[in-house]
This record gives sequence, C-alpha cells and structure tokens, in this order.
Amino acid sequence: MSNTSTGAGSRVRGWLMTGVSYMIPFVAAGGILIALGFLFGTMAMGGDPNTGGIRVYDAALTGALNADGSLNLGNFATWAYIIFWLGKAAFAFFVPVLAGFIAYAIADRPGLAPGFIAGALATGLGVDGPLGTGTGFLGALAGGLLAGFVAKWISGWGVPSWLRPLMPVVIIPLLSTIVVGLAMELVFKAPIGWLMTSMTNGLNSLNGGGLMVLGIVLGLMMAFDMGGPVNKVAYTFGTAALGTAAAAGATENPAFTVMAIIMAAGMTPPIGLALATVLRKKLYSESELENGKAAWLLGASFITEGAIPFAAADPLRVIPSIMAGSAVTGAIVGLLGTQLHAPHGGIFVLFPPVLGPDWTAVLLYLVAIAVGSVVTALLVNILKGLGNK
Repeated sequence: MSNTSTGAGSRVRGWLMTGVSYMIPFVAAGGILIALGFLFGTMAMGGDPNTGGIRVYDAALTGALNADGSLNLGNFATWAYIIFWLGKAAFAFFVPVLAGFIAYAIADRPGLAPGFIAGALATGLGVDGPLGTGTGFLGALAGGLLAGFVAKWISGWGVPSWLRPLMPVVIIPLLSTIVVGLAMELVFKAPIGWLMTSMTNGLNSLNGGGLMVLGIVLGLMMAFDMGGPVNKVAYTFGTAALGTAAAAGATENPAFTVMAIIMAAGMTPPIGLALATVLRKKLYSESELENGKAAWLLGASFITEGAIPFAAADPLRVIPSIMAGSAVTGAIVGLLGTQLHAPHGGIFVLFPPVLGPDWTAVLLYLVAIAVGSVVTALLVNILKGLGNK
C-alpha cells in the first residue's frame, strides 16, 4: 500500500511540476517587463505615488493615447506604458498555463483546451460577468487536475473507427471542457472562492510580527529543496498573491511584501554558499569552489537552484544552513514590510518603485539578503568544520 501511495504522490507531484515549469517563463518575462515599465515610467513621470511611475498603467496619466485613441509614440511615458502592459499580458497567462499544462501532463494534447479554460475561469481571463470564478491558483490546480482526468477518461472510451480521428481534436476537448467548465462554476467556485477570499483577507490583516512569522515560514520553504516542489509552492503562493493585488490596481498591499520575502529568501542560499567558499576555501573541493563562483550570479539573479551542487554533495550540513539563512532573511524583510512589485529578476529589478518607495528601502532589502547570507555561510562552515574533526 505504501509503495502505491508513494507512486501516486510522485505522479501528482510530476503533474503539478509540469504545470509550474511551463508557467515560470510567463511569470519571469511578464514580471521583468512590468518592472521595466515601472522604471521607465518613473524616469518619465517622476516618483510621486499618485501621479508618478508606479501608475504607469494609467493611459491618462502617462499621456499614452492621442485624442483619436492612437498611441502617442513621441512620448517616452507611452513606451513605458506599452512595456508595462506587455508584461501584464504575459503575467495574465500564468494561471491558465499552469492549469493547461497540468492537464497536458495527465492526458497529453486533449487535456490542453479544458485545462486552459479551467485556468481562464479561475482568473477571469477573457471571461466577463459572472463566469469568472475568482478561485485563483487553487482553482487552477483543481481545474487542471480535473481537466486532465476527464480528458484521459474520455480518451479511453471505445468508439467506432470512423469517429476515432475526431476524438483528440474535437470530441475529447469539447466534452471535457463542458464537464470542467460546469465543475468550475457549480462545484469549485463557492468553496475555493471562499478559501481564496479568506487567504487574501488573512494576508491583508498581516503586519509587523505577522509578516515576520510568515517570512520565516516562506524562507524555510524557499530554501528547503532549492527549486523543488516545496520551493515552488511558496513561489506560486507569492505570485498568486501578487497577481491578485496587481489585478485590483493596488500600489500598496501585504502581497507585495510576500513577494519581496520570497525573492530575498530565494536569493540567499546560493549567495550564502558562495560566501562560504570564500571564507574557508579548504573545506571545499575544487569543483565546489568553481560552483561557488557561479553561485554569486545565480543567487543575484534569483536562481535558488545555484545551491543544489552544494546540497547534493553534503545535504545534512548544507540544507539546514541555507534554511536558517533564508528564514533570517525572510523574517527581516517581513518585519521591514518591504514591497516588491515584480515576481522575478533578482538584482535586476531592485530599484524604486519596483522595490519600495525609495533607495533606502532597496538598501535595507540588500542588507536583509546579506545578513541571511552571512548566517548561511557561517553556519555551513561551522558544521563542515565540526565534521572534519
């Protein structure tokens, strides 16, 4: 029974990770474009929170449109406006892509249409009026799994030979979309919508100590498996919260602090281990010293996977050390309440107003990463030193 359970768990994890892996390029591209839009908007419009670059999405404030509705391409703020909305377009797809490729992982091509539609219903993408379920990424997970199972089940039906060519391109997508669409509206909408609303309300109520505790938890999750399922759960939670706040047009929201926590905690492990190789070179092999050089850039770019070579070689010492460092970083960022409007990019998006209202906030954010990285480096070197005695 345990082997069957383990096999089922591995399959579910594989389906979910397929969805996440296809989702991340949309998040990364969209997030960096949004950050660039903020940057160029601030350069063109200034930093005022009511009329400046943080509101680059506003066509009237940017002067992006002429009287006839055409783009005012002679205006620098218009280009910032365009870049921002290109990012928003990419970012809007990440939940449907998540659901679509979860379904694809289960049922192959026939699962794509019902999966994408489930994701669109989860976020309201292209769905006006009452059919947007407001179930967010949780609805996308449930809808993607259901779409895959239904499409796979229908594909196993025995049908006449003349009907078989139509099954994968017409019959399966059509029937599974009807089933999944009705399930999203009639079954998932109320309970998952309530849960998402409760999570959003709970997040909005957090401040100070509450965000610090959340920062510790998210920091531990980001470092635990360095890009694996636990890391991706934390990251997806952050991007979903960020997407909800951005869709509401908010410029200040605890969701932005959650995203700041996640990025800082994800940057800390590679940077901490890179620092460790510099502080006590004799504790590391030649290959680890080379990995340490690369880890500086990987960490700075928010690629937590840069810590994997170290963890693979010495998991019992490395993993607790990086978890401790990321927890410290997360706690500091949560306590500071730093707000980040981009879901990816590392140091390349660390400028106001993408991160905080001014350069003081950016400096404190970098200090939080530095403190967590020092904790990681000192702890891993102490543990390795004890192990060598």
